[in-house]
Amino acid sequence: MRIARAEPNPRLVATRSLPARGVLSWAESLVYVLWAAILIGVSGGLLWVFGLNYDGLTGSAASKIHPATYLAVALFGWTLLRAGNPVIPVAQALNHRPASVLLAVCGVMLLALIAARGGTGLAGSIDTFVLAGLLPILLMDRDAATLERIAVVFHLVMLANALLGLYELASGQRFFPFRLDGADFAWDTRSAALQGHPLSNATVTACYILALAAGGGRLGPAQRAGMIALQLVALVTFGGRSATIVTLVLGGAVGLVALGGVLRRGRIPLIGAACACFALTLVPVAVAVLAAIGFFDTLLDRFTSDGGSAQARVDMLAVFDAIPFRELLLAPDLLHVTTLRRIYGLEWGIENSILSTLLYQGILMTTLLVVAVGLYLAEVARTCRRGVWLPILAFVILVNTFEGLAGKTTLLAKFALMLIVLFPQAPIRGRTA
Repeated sequence: MRIARAEPNPRLVATRSLPARGVLSWAESLVYVLWAAILIGVSGGLLWVFGLNYDGLTGSAASKIHPATYLAVALFGWTLLRAGNPVIPVAQALNHRPASVLLAVCGVMLLALIAARGGTGLAGSIDTFVLAGLLPILLMDRDAATLERIAVVFHLVMLANALLGLYELASGQRFFPFRLDGADFAWDTRSAALQGHPLSNATVTACYILALAAGGGRLGPAQRAGMIALQLVALVTFGGRSATIVTLVLGGAVGLVALGGVLRRGRIPLIGAACACFALTLVPVAVAVLAAIGFFDTLLDRFTSDGGSAQARVDMLAVFDAIPFRELLLAPDLLHVTTLRRIYGLEWGIENSILSTLLYQGILMTTLLVVAVGLYLAEVARTCRRGVWLPILAFVILVNTFEGLAGKTTLLAKFALMLIVLFPQAPIRGRTA
């Protein structure tokens, strides 16, 4: 006698699978938030504390790549496995994020060029361009809840970064300074905080201030005003003169436009007026505290002494006169470039991203990278809501006041993450993370 086999109830199977899917989605969201926190808050100086010589020349090759890059590659691999057919995510990336794919490919091409020429800084092409290219692709299908969690983490890290920078100014102690094979350059008294290199720190802070001024994030009026004020004060401790000027000029323009709009409407919000009055009463106290910790002395030092930075920008142009155009087109001889830099006293770098890349990688590769970065920023901007072009303008200006994207940095990836999570175009109702 044969006993009929009962078929499983489809509804019961679906009900049982929901908790598992929910746990998986929650775990993925947590990993993405952790990845964002590592990207934003972990610098080379902090990695040194954990025994990793990220910024130096010595040590293992694996330590030269940022942990956020490793995690990004792992997340991309997980995306391919989860899809079942790896062609599908790749096709979606090519269709929806072509500029991001182009930037990642350019990073790989730069890696191959450096390796073929026997140069150094292979990890720079990966952290600077490949990581930045992967970021919009990985966040393409993230749900609104995950992006909001990352935005909260971004605000918290920037708050901690500003407070630590102010504490370093007051105490004279730097906790995670930029190090080259352990050397922390004791003569450099600029605050490092969580971002490591002072100029990178100033760039991130300036763009964050302008993003808040342009309406980025979901902070209330009082929280937004307080955060902008705190970041402005911290910006000076990081020593970015160009960042300070760009922030004041662009931020001042935004403030004037907003004030003009309020005056045209003839209506002043009571809450805004109350906050303004309260802030005015705190100004004398704030000035006294800043003067006590030496803030104004630091501000004056930043503009009265540049450590030869202005002369370096003049001397770097003379280097190009000594290199034949044929070599400059493809890629100058690395030994020749190093010799010229020593002759002109430019051992600390070429203070312009484009010119520095051009000097080491040649005109063709530099042109390709500039076009890729431009298309990349335009693509990220298209996925964001209005107001995003103000921090983009500041970023383009500031990364060309120092070596910026010409060296190993996660700066471009941080900036793209800032735009995506602070200027989300609309809630994502599709797939959940």
